[in-house]
Amino acid sequence: MRAKLRELDGLRQQLSAESANNKRFQRDLDEARAQAEQLKSQLSDANVDVANLKSDVEEKAKALEEFKRRAAQLEEIKRRFELLRAKLQDLTKLGLKVTVRHNKMVIELPGDVLFDSGRETLKRQGEEILVKVAEIVRRDAALSERDFQVAGHTDSEAYGPGSFKDNWGLSVMRAREVLAFLIKPEAKKGGGLNPQRWSASGYGDTDPVANNETPEGRQSNRRCELVVLPKIEEMLDLKSITGD
Repeated sequence: MRAKLRELDGLRQQLSAESANNKRFQRDLDEARAQAEQLKSQLSDANVDVANLKSDVEEKAKALEEFKRRAAQLEEIKRRFELLRAKLQDLTKLGLKVTVRHNKMVIELPGDVLFDSGRETLKRQGEEILVKVAEIVRRDAALSERDFQVAGHTDSEAYGPGSFKDNWGLSVMRAREVLAFLIKPEAKKGGGLNPQRWSASGYGDTDPVANNETPEGRQSNRRCELVVLPKIEEMLDLKSITGD
């Protein structure tokens, strides 16, 4: 009996020890599970950050490629612009002015050389200049394929008695006369330019280039401009390219 009691006590002690070990193992298991959940949460956050980082890198790469594409496009436009300006430099030899105004390239023709005061009929000297201008445009394939507009301008002096009601009418008719001469066939002693590439408009005294309070300023404002109309891809700030 005593042997059995001792055996029973041993079994109880063993059971108690196993129970203690089981509790310790359960605690360790719970801690491991908690650590696993924490690690899982951290890994999940890390995956989100990596995904965001990857997306951000991809967006920046796309933005860089777009910037490079636009930069290349700008360089090409700049090259074409400089080439166009170089082609028009021959006009400066005729005493004409080539500038950029209102984001357009403009060939400025002095009004007093083209017309008598208050008149819309071209003077002989004006016709001679227009023939030379037309020759420069016509003989250059790149220029002859561009679209142009003839813009008539006057000073601010009130229009006197004549065929037109006001400076608007005078500027429109002067532009029309220049246009008509430029597109008239060479066989008829005109400019021989393509009429489909040309148009005309009149601004009166609304777009001065000088002060109308002085005789010199009014003389500068009496002018006709041959405006090189920009193509769609060229509709940007030309002054940012030229530095003018």
